[in-house]
Amino acid sequence: MTKEKKKAKKEPTFEERLARLEEIVEQLESGEVGLDASLKLYAEGAELIKVCRKDLAAAEQRIQKLTESAEGNLETEPMEMEEEEEA
Repeated sequence: MTKEKKKAKKEPTFEERLARLEEIVEQLESGEVGLDASLKLYAEGAELIKVCRKDLAAAEQRIQKLTESAEGNLETEPMEMEEEEEA
């Protein structure tokens, strides 16, 4: 693959990375994957977690920059995460 084609290749979104991570977890939890494949999946999952955490940290910084007080001073406020209800 040439450098131009690599650059043109679309980076996966946060949501796509998260979906892939969920697929990996399901495969590993199934117990139907061999040791070598499990190690490869684990490594891929670890890398996805690293990138997702980086994306979340960047998003949090953007939110903090956008949060302003009434006087126009920037204030940081902790983000409240919504917890998914158990089905």
